[in-house]
Amino acid sequence: MQNPTSRSLEHPGRDAIRLEGVLHALSDPLRLEVVRELAAADCEQSCSVFELPVSKSTTTHHFRVLRENGVIRQIYRGTAKMNSLRRDDLDALFPGLLDSVLTAAARQAGRLAAAEG
Repeated sequence: MQNPTSRSLEHPGRDAIRLEGVLHALSDPLRLEVVRELAAADCEQSCSVFELPVSKSTTTHHFRVLRENGVIRQIYRGTAKMNSLRRDDLDALFPGLLDSVLTAAARQAGRLAAAEG
């Protein structure tokens, strides 16, 4: 783990990431949407890019759950907190899991959109 300072955030090392934690982090629809958007962007995104239909404190909670379970990495760049998907770590630990979840989430989103329209 990194040494925390006033401008750094703790992240689990690769060996500390656990499957049940990753699945928990991905089980919430809003957190799953954040992961889908990060995967689609394939680059760092600031927290302000994500328009979640919840309060700022709840948004902060969702990002913390993703970070503490090893799904995302957060770093400060100036005053912005930047987020990136820990794809390399997740793919090394759980091959195919992230791609399977992202594919299933996209199919579900399409199915739900078709049912509404």
